[in-house]
Amino acid sequence: MRFPQPAPVTPPRSSIPVLLGTQTLFNIGFYAVVPFLALVLAQDFLLASSAVGLILGIRTFAQQGLFLAGGTLADRYGARSMILIGCAVRAAGFLILAASLWASTPVLWLFILGTLLTGFGGALFSPGLNILVAAAQTARDQEQHQQVRRATLFAWLSITGEIGAVTGPLVGSALWNWGFSTVAGFGAVFFVAIGIFLAITLRQPVPASATPTAASSRTQRTTPRGGLRRCLKDRGFVAFCALHASDLLAYNQLYLAIPLELQRHDMPTQWLGLIFAWISILTLGLQLPVSWLAGRIGAASTLRAGYLLSASGFFVLAFIPPSAFGNEASPLRILCAVTLMILGHLSVHPTALGLVPKFAAGNATGSYFGLLSSCGGLAVLLGNLLFGWLLSQSQDSSVPTFVPWLVLVIPLLLASWIGSRVVRDRLLRTHIA
Repeated sequence: MRFPQPAPVTPPRSSIPVLLGTQTLFNIGFYAVVPFLALVLAQDFLLASSAVGLILGIRTFAQQGLFLAGGTLADRYGARSMILIGCAVRAAGFLILAASLWASTPVLWLFILGTLLTGFGGALFSPGLNILVAAAQTARDQEQHQQVRRATLFAWLSITGEIGAVTGPLVGSALWNWGFSTVAGFGAVFFVAIGIFLAITLRQPVPASATPTAASSRTQRTTPRGGLRRCLKDRGFVAFCALHASDLLAYNQLYLAIPLELQRHDMPTQWLGLIFAWISILTLGLQLPVSWLAGRIGAASTLRAGYLLSASGFFVLAFIPPSAFGNEASPLRILCAVTLMILGHLSVHPTALGLVPKFAAGNATGSYFGLLSSCGGLAVLLGNLLFGWLLSQSQDSSVPTFVPWLVLVIPLLLASWIGSRVVRDRLLRTHIA
């Protein structure tokens, strides 16, 4: 059975503030609830840390790993529709999380179901949001003079998302005194409200080729063909996705490798909160300047430099001893590494998202966005397992202490070397065509 493919869409300019504001709202609702999942699993369900890690890892993979499915559905049924459905699914997930604690004995299978639905909801609405932002960015590029270099909408999306990521935990903490059921219930109501808001304010995009006098037959002729099959047959894009997955793997180490490194050197856990505050400061203060510089030097050069910056951060942790920064208890070494990692991420993440429409070349972009994120999710799942295993071996003196970090450094170096070449060749071919 063949599904109709929606034509290329161009959101009206008035939708841009809505799209950017939506990312803030999504992250407020998400980070008001999800950071407390590990605490609930350990305190209310009395699970061991290994079981907690497994459940949270499955939740992450349910979101990142299913982006490909979400992007394909957005291509078939429209980005706006999948955004609204995704809001409903995540609201249902948060409601089930709350319900799992309503009984006298907490119900673990309900809690796990709720965590999976929160992930799947994100896999539905995030590709749709990326599709609309990419369409708005394309229209913006066509309107502005070529010599004008402005921060991309994906850079702004990173900033608005970070605002939500900072605000969300504060909201959750304020509600925590009333119990996790209240926190999760707030998340459910909040996502219902987001869905209603978007249903009213997010207009249905129109075909890019449509005019007031265009006939429906003309719209049909401009319908992009391809989708998932075309995406998977694009060897250059598949190679880029596999290489760029190193960025999400690297960024995910803020939640795995960095806390473990603090613990290894017996540093106070309060430093973790300060490190995340520093990450927010870097993101809010430097994302626009980094994006402006990326526009000046080009996508291929930005990716090459960004991957190298992230690799340098892990190189610091692998080969430079804490004594070079003062003493074992000094956070300067880890702050230096984190700064390099974040500068790399700020460089390559918006750039990679902005390249997706160029790889798609007029075809439906949902599957392309989905594959990019799903490759990252798979890399995080496999990379974290390998990194964790090697780290445990290094603690037993079975392997040198720098070896686990090579799991993170080597993919970034390959991405810098090969990934930038793939992008340069594709952009050159597109320009010639």
